[in-house]
Amino acid sequence: MKSVSLSALMVASIISNFATGQTENPQLAPFLGPPKLDMQQCFLGERFPNIVVTQAGTVLLTWGNSQVRALRSEDGGRTWQEPITISKPGFQGGGTLVDETTGDILTFVEKGHPPAPITLYRSSDDGLTWKPEPMNLKPDSDGNLPSMHMNEHGVTLKKGIHKGRLLRPTRYYAGKNDPSKWPDHYTNAIYSDDHGKTWHTSDPFPENGTGEATLVELKDGRIYYNSRVHWQDRPKNTRRRAAYSDDGGETWKDWRIVDSLPDGHQHRSYGCMGGLTRLPVEEHDILVFSNIDTDQPKRERATVWASFDGGQTWPVKRLVYKGPSAYSSMNVGRYGTPSEGWIYLHFEGGPKGGSNVARFNLAWLLDGELTGDGEVPASFRSQ
Repeated sequence: MKSVSLSALMVASIISNFATGQTENPQLAPFLGPPKLDMQQCFLGERFPNIVVTQAGTVLLTWGNSQVRALRSEDGGRTWQEPITISKPGFQGGGTLVDETTGDILTFVEKGHPPAPITLYRSSDDGLTWKPEPMNLKPDSDGNLPSMHMNEHGVTLKKGIHKGRLLRPTRYYAGKNDPSKWPDHYTNAIYSDDHGKTWHTSDPFPENGTGEATLVELKDGRIYYNSRVHWQDRPKNTRRRAAYSDDGGETWKDWRIVDSLPDGHQHRSYGCMGGLTRLPVEEHDILVFSNIDTDQPKRERATVWASFDGGQTWPVKRLVYKGPSAYSSMNVGRYGTPSEGWIYLHFEGGPKGGSNVARFNLAWLLDGELTGDGEVPASFRSQ
C-alpha cells in the first residue's frame, strides 16, 4: 500500500477531541496539543546512545565506546548541563535503567568491546555522581553469560507478581562478534528482584542469529520484546523480530518477523540497533519504535513508527532526520515534570556526527505517513 500522510484536518480533529475531553484516555492530553519537534546536537565523536528519564523528570543520556559519559537536562531537554564521566576507560553497554522503586539509576559498562568484563555503575542522586559495583550475573539455562552491548534501556515492571523487577535486554555473543559465530548468537534479557544486587538471565530468544534488542511492559503485564537480526542467512534478515513474555521476562514465546519494521538499511547482512518506548497511558498500549528507513545502501533517515496495539501493527511513521543516522534509543517524559508530554529520540548521526536528541509529541508523529500495516484507531480519527 502506498504511504500517505494523515490529513491536517484529521490531526486537528485529534487535538480538538482530546482538548475538549471527547476521549476515553485523557492521559494522552500532554502528548498532543500543537505538533512539536526540535532537535539538537549532544555528543561529538564516539558511539552508542541510550536515554532514560529519571523519577524527577531529568532527561539523562549515556554514550561512548572509549569512555562512558552522561548528559543531564532538568528542563525537559531544552538545555543540557556539562558532561559527566561515568567510567574512563569504558564501553557503553546500553540498557541504562531507572529503578522506579528506589529512584536509583543503573548503567552497565564493559571493559572493551564485548564479550568483556562488566561493571555496574549506580547513581543515587539523579545521575550527578556514579559509583561502581561488581556485576553479580547468573548464566542462562544453556550455561551462557550474556553481554550488555548494545541494547535499549531497561524498565521497572509495574504489574503482577513481578512488580518492582528490573529488566533489560542483553545478548549472547558466542565468544566474539565474527560471522562464523553469528549462527550461535542470540538475544535474551537479565532481570533483578533485589534492585540490581543479583541478576538472572532469561532463556534465549527463540531465534538464533539475533542481537541487540528492546523491550517494554504492556498494560496487561506482558513483556513485548523486539530484536535486531545479526545473521544474513535468516529469512527476511533485514526485518525486525518480536516475541512476548508472560512471566516477567524469564521466557519468550510467539516469536515472529515484523514485516513492517526495517532493521537497518536493506542492503546489509545484519541490522541496526533500534529504540522503543511505551507512552504511560493506562488504557492503551501506544508504542513508539525508531530505526533507519532507507532504500539506499547506507545508514540514514532516522524514522519513528507508532503502534496502538502493543506492537501487533505499526500504522504510521514519520521521518525525523534525512541525513546520516544509525543506532538509536527512545524514552518518554514523566507527568508533572518538565519532560511531560515529550517523546525522546537519542540517535547516532546528525549534521556533525556524534549524537543528536530529537524531542517531539504524539501529535507530530500522527501527522506522518500511513504505512498500510493496520489502522490508526477510530478514537484518533475525525469523529
